[in-house]
Amino acid sequence: MPAVVLVLACCLGAVQVVGVQVRLTDAAATAARALARGDSPGRAAMLVQQAVSGASLSTEGRGEFVCARVTAPGLTGIFAGLTLEARSCALAGGL
Repeated sequence: MPAVVLVLACCLGAVQVVGVQVRLTDAAATAARALARGDSPGRAAMLVQQAVSGASLSTEGRGEFVCARVTAPGLTGIFAGLTLEARSCALAGGL
């Protein structure tokens, strides 16, 4: 029985990690689009914080593209050491 509880806890933790990763990916895409439209980095960082509490944003220009990298610390428990990351790029000046 303890093994079943341990496996169940690991599975539930993995589902939570996947949920955070999906939110990070969405936040990176939102930030990249905002930066490409000409919004300030502060505004993009605020959008990231609204999507994922505790996440940080770094930006980079790559030719005609504006790229956003969003990182967040892992969850508590066995996934505490993970740092999750998502990247997205958007064409600068896009609508």
